[in-house]
Amino acid sequence: MASDPVLQAQMIRMTAAYVFVVIALLCSQGKTARAQKTAFLPVNNPGALSHFHRTLRRTARQIGTTRILQYGASHTSADIFTGYMRRFFQERFGDAGHGFVMPAKPWSGYRNMDVNIESSDTWLSERVGKKESRKDGLFGLAGYSCASTNSSDFARVYTTQTNTFGRNVSNFQVLFLRQPGGGAFDILVDGEHYTRVLSKHPTVAAGHHLVRVSDGPHKLEIRPAGDGEVRLFGVVMERDKAGVIVDSLGIRGMRASVHLRWNEDLWRKYIQKRNPDLVILAYGTNESGDTHAPIERYESQLSRVIKRFKSAVPRASCVLVGPTDYPVKIGRRRVKHRPRTDQIISVQKKIGRALGCAFWDSAKAMGGPLSILKWSNSELRLAGDDFIHLTARGYRQLSEDFCRALLSGYESVR
Repeated sequence: MASDPVLQAQMIRMTAAYVFVVIALLCSQGKTARAQKTAFLPVNNPGALSHFHRTLRRTARQIGTTRILQYGASHTSADIFTGYMRRFFQERFGDAGHGFVMPAKPWSGYRNMDVNIESSDTWLSERVGKKESRKDGLFGLAGYSCASTNSSDFARVYTTQTNTFGRNVSNFQVLFLRQPGGGAFDILVDGEHYTRVLSKHPTVAAGHHLVRVSDGPHKLEIRPAGDGEVRLFGVVMERDKAGVIVDSLGIRGMRASVHLRWNEDLWRKYIQKRNPDLVILAYGTNESGDTHAPIERYESQLSRVIKRFKSAVPRASCVLVGPTDYPVKIGRRRVKHRPRTDQIISVQKKIGRALGCAFWDSAKAMGGPLSILKWSNSELRLAGDDFIHLTARGYRQLSEDFCRALLSGYESVR
């Protein structure tokens, strides 16, 4: 090392300057990261969540289960947004089971997080709003059904052994249609015959069969006997433990008004059986493209839908999740803001407050108009090129922001 005092002083000054620059760069990077994180966005009308928060506080004391049902379109149907919601709440309040799932796939690509689904491909899949489906409106809890008269068909659902959540189940609840001429079906548990269920009934009615098992990993299989139509509405997987359950009830391309085309009596029996503490209606993105329809019609239909839920499960808290940012595409990469989205958001706020529902603004949580461009072009790739759907990372971020918004009033009261 140099012994010249002047040279030593110069080297000390250079080292100090270098350290200062490094610290400044690190600080500036931290500020940039914080600036990119959207501010916490609470729900509008948080008082509407009081029942949900009361039930959640009981669950936190290991007393009972808190059930959340989310209806929606494609943002819900893939069970990514709702899947991360399930993980978020179960990590904090306990795993009470996966909840609702359709063991016979109602469409290609149907999936749920943290559960395994296998089925033959010859089930007749129908859903509300689908042109080729029956117009009887008999679509159970979720808005779709799978039917078969073929004894070769099967539908299986079983717990995962690779993920942290979804590893155990204490009971399966099979939902099906009782009807004149209905066929029998066999239920197998872990490969062994458990029971035969008869769906034949003098009138159309809601069918429900409970299968109890020891809490742990299990597989349930359904096989039609071939003596008549078996029409499945789904299976519910629960545990005899305190915790949270999130039912994901989404159909791609749907609008809130589709609920008005459901058979209300049958649907009412199933949703009352589920006894939700929080109902989430996550619609609006598809309606943002319905510029041909008067906004007054949308307001009237949404009001009727919410009243239907309020009548069926009056104790449940309710929250509307507004549309995500959904710009109009001009060419391949150019877009402009869609004014209809603002109208949809305004109506949801208004109707929610009038009918006792909270509201959460997804578009604002993303950053406002045209924010999906930043999500799509971000380094982490949070949205797709269609400027409608998010990636798994994007849905996780939006879902966790929403979950924190749901807990804001809970935390302050607790």
